[in-house]
Amino acid sequence: MTEHPVLELVDATVVKDGVRVLDGLTLAIRAGEHTAIVGPNGAGKTTLINLLTHDERALACPGAPPAVRVFGSERWNVFELRSRIGIVSTDLHQRLVSGNSFGPVTGEDAVLSGLFGTRGVLKYVTVTTAMRQRAADALARVEAAHLASKTLDRMSTGEARRILIARALVTEPQALVLDEPSAGLDLVARQRFLDAIARIADEGTTIVLVTHHIEEILPTIGRVVLLDRGRVAAAGPKHAVLTAARLSAVYGAPIALQEARGYYYAQA
Repeated sequence: MTEHPVLELVDATVVKDGVRVLDGLTLAIRAGEHTAIVGPNGAGKTTLINLLTHDERALACPGAPPAVRVFGSERWNVFELRSRIGIVSTDLHQRLVSGNSFGPVTGEDAVLSGLFGTRGVLKYVTVTTAMRQRAADALARVEAAHLASKTLDRMSTGEARRILIARALVTEPQALVLDEPSAGLDLVARQRFLDAIARIADEGTTIVLVTHHIEEILPTIGRVVLLDRGRVAAAGPKHAVLTAARLSAVYGAPIALQEARGYYYAQA
């Protein structure tokens, strides 16, 4: 049986305040096809990810095929979908760090909340021994077991970001979506974070990286989708898409590009 793509868009359009944020977007991300979605601010990167997580909807045209399919289906129970797609984003980071009405969130509770689709609140759910073991395994997987009892508001940005990865992995998802994941990290913390993601990719989880930082695209990511004003400017193998000419055209300024040890570095 042929495995369905993680995400499949067919002429997908999203309109906000009268503006086409995504304009007839067509692309597919297949299982095991580690992909970076790149483009300047306003290119439509986050909206594309919101289609994947069903936080936003594309325009529906009567009689036309579904504009968005996730794992082959256009309809999903959101909680079931969250168990198959792990999300790491700055927005989620900020919400967890800010805590809730019951107080600051510990690393373990933040990870456990991934099993329930909540944001750290475990007041009204039953947490079993098996669930705590899954959380412990996820923390160990990202070398963060020592952070289980520490609250997120007392963690460094790098430590908290590891907790988010563990939270995303606790359901053993098929895909891990990283939306501008290194925001706020210093150089050392960012490299440790990227190393952790590389290990997860090598273990078989499909990685979808959303970024405007070319240097964050890991060597293990072989495919790049370049967005420009809601459209696909280019999509394909990394070496074919990441060229000075393509980037200069999309970013609207001359850009020099270098490659070293599988990483690409861009400079305006």
